[in-house]
Amino acid sequence: MRKIALLAALLLAIGVEGATLKKHTRKKHPASRTTASAGTITPPKRRSVIRRAVAHIVPVSAAVRARAVEKASNQVQPLADAFDNPAALVPFFERLYRLEHGGDSVHVLHFGDSHTASDDLPAALRAEFQSRFGNGGPGFAFAGHPFKGYRRFDVSGSNSNDWYTEGIVTRPDDGKEGLGGISLQTTAPGQTISFTAEADQLELYCLRQPDGGGMQFYVDGSPVETIDTSGQFGSDFFSYVPAAGVHQYELVTATSAPVRVFGWVAQNHQGITWETLGINGASADILLNWDENLFDSQIARRDPALVVLAYGTNEAVRPRFDAMAYRESFRQVLQRIRHASPATSILVVGPPDCMRNARGQLATFGHLDEIIDIQRAVAREEGCAFWDWRRRMGGPGSKRTWVQAGFAQSDYVHFTSSGYQLIGKGLSSDLLLQYSSFLNVRSEIANEQQARKDQ
Repeated sequence: MRKIALLAALLLAIGVEGATLKKHTRKKHPASRTTASAGTITPPKRRSVIRRAVAHIVPVSAAVRARAVEKASNQVQPLADAFDNPAALVPFFERLYRLEHGGDSVHVLHFGDSHTASDDLPAALRAEFQSRFGNGGPGFAFAGHPFKGYRRFDVSGSNSNDWYTEGIVTRPDDGKEGLGGISLQTTAPGQTISFTAEADQLELYCLRQPDGGGMQFYVDGSPVETIDTSGQFGSDFFSYVPAAGVHQYELVTATSAPVRVFGWVAQNHQGITWETLGINGASADILLNWDENLFDSQIARRDPALVVLAYGTNEAVRPRFDAMAYRESFRQVLQRIRHASPATSILVVGPPDCMRNARGQLATFGHLDEIIDIQRAVAREEGCAFWDWRRRMGGPGSKRTWVQAGFAQSDYVHFTSSGYQLIGKGLSSDLLLQYSSFLNVRSEIANEQQARKDQ
C-alpha cells in the first residue's frame, strides 16, 4: 500500500493527463545535417557477432546442478517490493503508457561495468520490453569495436587498425568521450569504421573541433556524402534516412586531420530502445571524468525516459576504499545525470553477490556490503529508485548457488550468458509488475477525477 501511495502522490503531482509534463518529441539539433533516402538497395548479409571465449563453468554433479538451477530460478520470480522508492519510476512508466497509446518512442540508457558491457543483461531487458512496447531499434551503439568484451547482439561494427580507443579504464584520456565515455580517434587517412543495422533513422555522433577532419560516408558501398567535423568545439550530429532493410554504413577518413567518433544511433519511429553503455572495469565515478558539455548535449539528444546505473563490483575491491568519498562521488554522479536530463527516471542497480577465494575458502567480496548500503541510501536521497541485485539473487553467499547452476563463472564474479539473461528477465519482470501497479493507480485516479467532474 505504501508503494501505491507513493505512485499516487507523484501521479497527482504531474497530473494524470500530463498537462504539466513536457511532451517528449525529438528535437532538431542545430548542428544536424539530414540526407534523404538513397533509395532501395539490396540489403547485405548480416555480419556475425564477435563473441567472448567460452565461460569457465565449475563442474558439479547433475543432481547438484539441478537443485541449484531450481533455487536460482525461483529467486528471480516477480517481487512486489523489489524496488526502493518505486515512485521514482513514475515518469518512465508515464512515457511507456503514452507509447502504448500512440506516443513517441521511449529510450533507455543502461550504463555500467563488465556486467553491462557484454550486452547479455541489457539484451534480455531489451527483448522483454520490445516484445511488450515495440521494437524501437538498437538506439545508441559505440563506434566500431572499441574494446575487448564489448558487443551488441542487435548490431555489428568494426574498425580498421589505426583508430585509437579513448575512455577505457586502463588508458588515460582527456574526457572528451561523449555519451558513453568511449570514442575512437585517428589522424590517419583511409581509416574505416563500419556499422550494420536495420532502422528507420540513422545518426552519427562525433566531435566537432577546430581543424577537424573529413570523412566519406558510404551506404552499402556507395558514397553518399562527405562529413566535415571542423568547427567550434562541441558535439556534432550527422543524420541519414535509410531505405527499408538492413544496411552497412561505413566511414572513411579523408586526410590526416584529427577525427573523433563517439557512436551511432539506429532507431525506429515507434517502440522502445534499451541501449548498452557498459565499460569493462568501470566504476560509477568514471562519469565524472567525461566532458560535461559533450555529455549533456548528447544525453539531451537521446531524451531518455530511464537511465540505469549498474556499478559497484569494481569499487568493492579498491585497496583503499573510503566510504565517505564514495558516498559523495556517487551522489555527484546521480546529480550529474539529473542535471543533464531533469525529467528522466533514474534506476540504480546495485552490484550482484560476488565472492573471493581466500586461502582456499570462499569469502565476502571486498566492501560489497558498504557499497550496496551507500548506493541504496544515496539513491533515495536523490529521488532515484534502487534495485538490490544481490538480494534478488538470494543474498550474501548466493553466488555459490549460481556457480553450481552454471549461471555464474568460476571466478565467482561474472555470470554466464544464461545467468545474465535470467537476471535480466527478473529485473524486467519486477519493472513490469510495478508498471501494472502504476496503471491500476493511474486508472483509479482518472476515474475519481471523472466522477468529480460528473457531480
